[in-house]
Amino acid sequence: MNNVALPFESFGVSHRGCVRELNEDSYLVEPETGLWVVADGMGGHDAGEVASASIVDHLATIGIASSAPDLRARFEDRLSRANAEIRRISQSRGVTIGSTVAALLAMDGRFACLWAGDSRVYLIRNGSISQISKDHTEVQELLDKGMISAAEALAWPRRNVITHAVGVSDEIVIDFQQGEIMPGDIFVLSTDGLTAHVTDAEIEAAAVSATPQAACENLLQMVLARGGTDNVTIVLVKIGDGRNGADPGPSRAEG
Repeated sequence: MNNVALPFESFGVSHRGCVRELNEDSYLVEPETGLWVVADGMGGHDAGEVASASIVDHLATIGIASSAPDLRARFEDRLSRANAEIRRISQSRGVTIGSTVAALLAMDGRFACLWAGDSRVYLIRNGSISQISKDHTEVQELLDKGMISAAEALAWPRRNVITHAVGVSDEIVIDFQQGEIMPGDIFVLSTDGLTAHVTDAEIEAAAVSATPQAACENLLQMVLARGGTDNVTIVLVKIGDGRNGADPGPSRAEG
């Protein structure tokens, strides 16, 4: 099984939202290499944008891997290079900058999701949505320890404080989940600007009822209609059943 046997249809959008002056998010849609990424930069004026762009720019050089393990190795190498570059920029400016990252790697019928921070990866399979990634946030740690309830977490004053990011330390802390790709799978990658305004059920409904492009655009309009308090980036990947011809190839959009 390979990426042609189960074709990918994918699309991405990014928007500064209704409040922020700058868009510090970046994303990458590269179905020909089996890579999709969102990154949410942080660090103040211009710096966050530099951090997220560094991640995407480095990951864009991965090229065609020879195997799924090779793809994973190339991803980790490029992310390490981005981390080092962001660290150098931080030191030269005398400030701490960094970026979340959430990525989907797919090859040979397998997928791997890797992330640092609170950007998310969802999988919609057999009519049910699940969050594959687990937020690296203070509030998630409190939830895991049973110190606060899910209801309290929604209004927790430090709910947006992240505990891991690329560029904030010499060593990168990333988590991953992997599994087998199934025909009909839909992956949704997003920065927290989406999940601040849209529920998991609404993400699922939008993703299953339209093409990736229309779903991304519909979700973006939903966020903007609800106030868009942060930058928002959405990447959606649909896995075909292999009966409709070749891979439709790359597609992207700038918000």
